[in-house]
Amino acid sequence: MIVATQVSIGPPRLPGTLELPRDGARGIVIFAHGSGSSRLSPRNRQVAARLHERGLATLLFDLLTAEEAADRRNVFDIPLLAARLGSAIAWQRAQPAVSGLPCGLFGASTGAAAALRAAVEQAAAVRAVVSRGGRPDLAEPVLPRVEAPTLLIVGGDDFEVLQLNRSAFDRLRCVKRLEVVPGATHLFEEPGALEKVAVDAAHWFETYLPEPSHANKP
Repeated sequence: MIVATQVSIGPPRLPGTLELPRDGARGIVIFAHGSGSSRLSPRNRQVAARLHERGLATLLFDLLTAEEAADRRNVFDIPLLAARLGSAIAWQRAQPAVSGLPCGLFGASTGAAAALRAAVEQAAAVRAVVSRGGRPDLAEPVLPRVEAPTLLIVGGDDFEVLQLNRSAFDRLRCVKRLEVVPGATHLFEEPGALEKVAVDAAHWFETYLPEPSHANKP
């Protein structure tokens, strides 16, 4: 069973949902949604549900206020989005229920670039990164400085984004993997495609989020 709590992140009071397995969590994954999406993204929620089954807590939150999201320039402002992720990481470390949990980041589309930049800016806190159909090229200047093990998942038929990910993959110097889902397009809408993403992400976080000294309980 999952315990869900509505939270506010940072001075902008960005709405979010913290979900904890009732029996305790072995890690937490903070989600960074893509452009045009939000904490309610059904794709990210499907991935989060799989992570819950593996004993991982999740935090899904809006990276921008409604006013900010109305300006398309903000959804591609990777430093701003990374700073918002930094605020979420700081929030997590201040909450007794989850402060001791190792943290991973899951980013989609532009959120993946923000996750990679945040992994550099918050290197001591971020233990692993997963990108779904991401734009890691938008974090190109910091890619060689990423230390957290990074998994890039891309649809095999998402041709332009796949090429961008291959180029970004070559720039990464950390433990890394590029997983291509055959026949999948950008939104992984094909049967079984998103489930493949969820399973791969769960395995990556299980592998690279070390066990905390004690399981946090809500």
